[in-house]
Amino acid sequence: MREFLQYLITGVGSGCVFALVGSGLVVVHRVTRVVNFAQGSFAVIAAMTASTLLASGLPHGLAEASAVAVGAGAGLLVGLVAIGRPGTPPGASLIITLGLAVFAYAVEVLIWGDQPRSFAGVPGAVEFGGVRFQAHYLLIIGATAVVFAGTAALFARTDIGRALSACASNPYAARVVGIDIVRMGLLSFGIGGALGGLAGVLVTPIQLVTFDYDVTLIVGGFAAAVFGGLMRPLHTLVGGLLLGVAQSFVAGYGNAAYQMEVALVLLLAVMMRQAARAPAAEQEPA
Repeated sequence: MREFLQYLITGVGSGCVFALVGSGLVVVHRVTRVVNFAQGSFAVIAAMTASTLLASGLPHGLAEASAVAVGAGAGLLVGLVAIGRPGTPPGASLIITLGLAVFAYAVEVLIWGDQPRSFAGVPGAVEFGGVRFQAHYLLIIGATAVVFAGTAALFARTDIGRALSACASNPYAARVVGIDIVRMGLLSFGIGGALGGLAGVLVTPIQLVTFDYDVTLIVGGFAAAVFGGLMRPLHTLVGGLLLGVAQSFVAGYGNAAYQMEVALVLLLAVMMRQAARAPAAEQEPA
């Protein structure tokens, strides 16, 4: 029972990280219909930035917040290249984000090298049900809950959120009422960059981060986002948690080498389910 609780708690923490990365994908896709494959790079850039700032003597909190801001800036830059030119089709933008994700490898290795980075998180341990785990997991879970509640409030209760939703539901109508589609798209990329940066900052104290760790994050985040149809943040959270817990159980009771395969199998299963539902939806009367 203790092992079960241990794997469950660590899995929830990892799942929250996947959900944050997936939520960035959802925000960008809802507004622009672009799948941003550079989303994992924002997490790595923020993680590396935070480690550098902390090593230079900047206090915790300020260093992490600055790193998240750097992630948001990276998201905005990717958005400028991917959708800054009006009329760029979503397929072309997707390829651009994929190319920028690969280019980010060279930038990260040039600045930080190829050695793994980490830094201390919340100190101490917490005991629950006879199981001791790092207190930092509570920060991950709490921050994720706040982010998803804030994202829901943004889209439901603010003028900016309504403008973003309008771009997602009917871009033509949004233009007619004076909403700048490109500006809203860039804002969504900035928000996605901040969410990815937050994921990177939160995961680094419990996971060594290297320049290519974005592959793990984007696969897990994309699986979580696809679970929500790339449109629904709450379903993305559920998908991320399911993936994180499944990977933790596989690593604990089986072989940690198969964690990536778990994400890919989940992704394939959800995509097959979505594909099976699509013809039925098309046959429904208007």
